[in-house]
Amino acid sequence: MKIENIKTFGQLKEAGYQSKSIKDELRDNLIQKIKNNEPTFEGIHGYETTVIPELERAILSRHNINLLGLRGQAKTRLARLMVTLLDEYIPVVEGSEIHDDPFHPISRYAKELLQVKGDETPIGWLHREERFAEKLATPDVTVADIIGDVDPIKAANLKLSYADDRVIHYGMIPRANRSIFVINELPDLQARIQVALFNILQEGDIQIRGFKLRLPLDMQFVFTANPEDYTNRGSIVTPLKDRIGSQILTHYPIDIETARLITEQEAKVVSGQKEHIMVPDLAKDLLEQIVFEARDSEYIDAKSGVSARLSITAFENLLSTAERRALKAGDEHTMVRLSDFVGIIPSIVGKVELVYEGEQEGAALVAYNLIGEAIKTLFPTYFPKIEKLKKQDEETPYDDVVSWFFNQKDGFEILDDFREKEYRQLLDSISPLDDLIGEYQPELPKEETYFEKEFILWALVEFKQLSKFRFTEGTQFKDPYGSFISGI
Repeated sequence: MKIENIKTFGQLKEAGYQSKSIKDELRDNLIQKIKNNEPTFEGIHGYETTVIPELERAILSRHNINLLGLRGQAKTRLARLMVTLLDEYIPVVEGSEIHDDPFHPISRYAKELLQVKGDETPIGWLHREERFAEKLATPDVTVADIIGDVDPIKAANLKLSYADDRVIHYGMIPRANRSIFVINELPDLQARIQVALFNILQEGDIQIRGFKLRLPLDMQFVFTANPEDYTNRGSIVTPLKDRIGSQILTHYPIDIETARLITEQEAKVVSGQKEHIMVPDLAKDLLEQIVFEARDSEYIDAKSGVSARLSITAFENLLSTAERRALKAGDEHTMVRLSDFVGIIPSIVGKVELVYEGEQEGAALVAYNLIGEAIKTLFPTYFPKIEKLKKQDEETPYDDVVSWFFNQKDGFEILDDFREKEYRQLLDSISPLDDLIGEYQPELPKEETYFEKEFILWALVEFKQLSKFRFTEGTQFKDPYGSFISGI
């Protein structure tokens, strides 16, 4: 019988429906997915051999779960994806505030309705998307918010005394009965509020203003938290930690390929940008490497973490920088330039927490340094390493490029408002760059060679072979010694 035809408790029993707890529901559906080799948490990258197996074990164990990790590690995303492991629909007693199971009613309303109407009790159907509740833990959260309180208006309307349990207004947790309930940033919840969760997690009892109600709530709790040493705002009280079955540590992507997958999946790129702006693979790798450098930087607080949202918003800013430049120049199509990376600095400075030394340097300078460090890290994977020291008269693959700049009296300027044609002609004028790319990147598509040419110039600056000066209209590259000698 189709669910739209099941409208009473009697019809539900005739259909042979078997009631089960939410933890059993999650467990059974997970078992089916594992047997069928179906992905359990789609869209989550980098956790395939670490976090997801632990999460699956916790669900199979029917545990409440705490996801512990720094910001931007997909903790809330994982919790929300657990909804896909629920049955598509479950029956509820129609009109119940707390989604009573008709086979196991727990509220006074549902019990009395079933007693009066029996098999004629009306049944409603709850979709899995409606079985997810989320609360951000903030210091102003009260017991009344999450568990409930006496409602004087209800007492007056029903002409009941405060001793009657029908005057209770249920909080978020009872109203999320038979659902997944997520509390984000659990340590920020005041200790006395955390204490109120003890019995709910263990015995299912709730107490409201002196009412001790036996409400065996059917809940799957998921908590998220930053490591305790991250903040002085609070911590998870020990007895509550003891009642959480599994604590799972999350982490950031461990390689650039995974980080790129996440960025490309999450970045909100409009169709116009996709059609008119080309992004070389090297540019995508460089963007992710900047985030990796930030996580290792001595100027950035490692305890605070560097969110995956940094690379996502930086990628969006990078495309917008190229788009704005093309619009001003009148170019219909363009390619991301390395000089466009200046446009991602607002994404960096707003998402990193600097230590004292970083504050002294200044957020913008730290961001510039991260770009430089990322270039230095990636460069040897594409071209021969530039040694800091070399023997006298020893030749390097970059001598011709440096000599070309030595002979430029006025320097070499790449202006931000150059049209695509001007930009390419300018880089093509440095003929030694073509020789380098032809030798070490022979299979590189012609379109992407221009980004790599600029990449070589920036790398030579980072390795002290050239000097670079950023001014309002663009960037100037010079031989650091040539200008001095020509001046003499």
